Amino acid sequence: MNNLGSRTIETERLILKAQTMDEQEYLWSVLMMPKVNKYYLTVPIFLREKLKDWNKQKEYYQDEMKHANDVDVYKWSMFLKDTGECIGRVTCQESDVSDPAIRDVGWYIDPKYQGFGYGTEAAKAMIEYMFNEVGINEIRTGAAVINSASWRIMEKLGFVRTDNTKMVQYTYLD
Repeated sequence: MNNLGSRTIETERLILKAQTMDEQEYLWSVLMMPKVNKYYLTVPIFLREKLKDWNKQKEYYQDEMKHANDVDVYKWSMFLKDTGECIGRVTCQESDVSDPAIRDVGWYIDPKYQGFGYGTEAAKAMIEYMFNEVGINEIRTGAAVINSASWRIMEKLGFVRTDNTKMVQYTYLD
């Protein structure tokens, strides 16, 4: 596996760039939207209240940005090519197995940009980069059972559903 980091990836309509602090408050605000976090944000229950306050979360994001350009980090902010507006995030992180060449993927998009194919476009470009340039071997991923949009993206990209259901014992939601 080649550790190349979050190099800039361009698609027909998007630019995926390594994250910077500039867009993190916006991306956090997207995560705080119930329409997004009910599918994406799983955290220990005791952290819920802290997550709701940007001033408390800012330090976490500043710490994360210190490593945004590390060669073993694969997290991108999604920007529209024509306006430069940030619309979401796509990631390819280590899976829950001990092999770093087996990855997990995830994404979220501001609801006002959902339904236009941006998620599929970004995920496809990221996955091609990860297999063709970084040289990963496999992706094992999942989504909330009720997250039909993510399942559609995964199926468009060739992922196959299994009967494995993992119950998460912690969540942002009540």
